[in-house]
Amino acid sequence: MTSFFDAHETETPEEREKRLFKALRELIGHAKAASPRWAGVLEGIDPADVTDRAALARLPVVRKAQLLQWQQEARGQGGDAFGGFATAHYGPVLARVFASPGPIYEPQGRSADYWRMARALFAAGFRAGDLVHNALNYHMTPGAFIMEGGAAELGCTVFPAGVGQTELQLQAIADLRPSGYIGTPSHLRLLVEQAIAGRADIASLTKAMVGGEAFPASLREWLAAHGVDAYQCYATAESGLIAYETRSREGMVVDEQVILEIVHPDTLQPVPDGEIGEVVVSVLNPVYPLIRFGTGDLSAILPGRCPTGRTNVRIRGWLGRADQATKVRGLFIRPEQVREALARFPEIERATLVITGEIGKDHMVLKVQVRNPAEGLQGQLASAMREFTRLRCEVEIAGDEEWPADVALIDDRRTVH
Repeated sequence: MTSFFDAHETETPEEREKRLFKALRELIGHAKAASPRWAGVLEGIDPADVTDRAALARLPVVRKAQLLQWQQEARGQGGDAFGGFATAHYGPVLARVFASPGPIYEPQGRSADYWRMARALFAAGFRAGDLVHNALNYHMTPGAFIMEGGAAELGCTVFPAGVGQTELQLQAIADLRPSGYIGTPSHLRLLVEQAIAGRADIASLTKAMVGGEAFPASLREWLAAHGVDAYQCYATAESGLIAYETRSREGMVVDEQVILEIVHPDTLQPVPDGEIGEVVVSVLNPVYPLIRFGTGDLSAILPGRCPTGRTNVRIRGWLGRADQATKVRGLFIRPEQVREALARFPEIERATLVITGEIGKDHMVLKVQVRNPAEGLQGQLASAMREFTRLRCEVEIAGDEEWPADVALIDDRRTVH
């Protein structure tokens, strides 16, 4: 059996960087020429100058909240539903349009395996001739289509089971005898539990690609004990595949058409390998270019290479959200609210909002690092925080002492939240 999906998986790091950055320069030029929005975001950027990661780090980061805001503004003015980020509109180039919460609308181009999921499914053991039971949602959101595109690229046949109707899904598995499952791990566990109870014979399912929720090692081991070898991947509706598990089970290998950075959520500058930061991706998609797209997810680079022989960098997988939104006294506090308050005080170098106590008896302290604080700064900061969050907090000013590199903007230390 072939070990790799294609030759890119065993490129030298130097070959890979050369290929990716050549494609990135072409993408930047195309995006600026074909998209007024990208022309504005990348104003003053010469594609020829983006030759390495240091140059890439000087480009602005585009966040999901900005996608939503710009899409809403454009639609309100009777403009492009995609906020100018797509380089094509309805017609021959686009096959479908999807909606994510917000709503944020995402286009699907007509190229085969548009979201590049075949690589992840291949690593999980899916092959041509497999019948795949796809139990992801086919309604409005792209998840099911992301997986179906990858399965079709491999030569698999797909049963579009969708969500719900467990009894009918069990009957279909018993009748059609698929070898692969795609869907959430919790639903897969439910199907296996129903089979154990004698509701149906689903012994044909021997492999799975799961996503959409946490997949703890304990559940992976439980599924393996019942005959299902399950893997997970990391993908988003906007970017498609970002990284995927291999048979080594040691982190996730980054997709070959993605340039991934791990950055500090506040400074947006790359952090050293091994440190936790926000995942920022540049996706080489000419229909829907994403250049330094901030996913809002946290991860970290793993040292070394994958034991399977794949040479691309690996990440630890999903480690939480960088936005750190939390609820205090019945109100959500989001990082953008804290950032807006801090933006009034350019002398602040670092900040963290520490939340302690119990739910309903919360205590908030905004700790800031300022080398030469002006008189009255504490009171002004407290007023700004109340204006933007509608909540009171104390303010503590720190001087020159060293702060950890990975300090969170919102540090929720309550035991239950």
